[in-house]
Amino acid sequence: MLRIESIVESIQGERVRITDHADEEAYNDGLSVGEILGSIEAGEIIEDYPDDRPYPSCLILSRNPKGEVVHSVWAYNQSTRSSVLVTVYSPDPRLWIDGKVRRRP
Repeated sequence: MLRIESIVESIQGERVRITDHADEEAYNDGLSVGEILGSIEAGEIIEDYPDDRPYPSCLILSRNPKGEVVHSVWAYNQSTRSSVLVTVYSPDPRLWIDGKVRRRP
């Protein structure tokens, strides 16, 4: 299970890669990468994906400076202690309750 502290440490150590997909999604949702990186420390892991490849990943809920909920998916490479921002988005309230719990179909 990933720990948010590991991801925060990689951000602080500038051991982060941002995928083109994450960069495009951030732009589309009016989110800056700086805001996203800065919000992770106060965020929380709401879903864990330990079997993802090539690295385990997780979904983090955080809030931007306006207080809006932001979801970001992070992969973590234990051997290099580095993180990858896979994607980021503003969750659809029709699919999420308070951005934290998936609604049932």
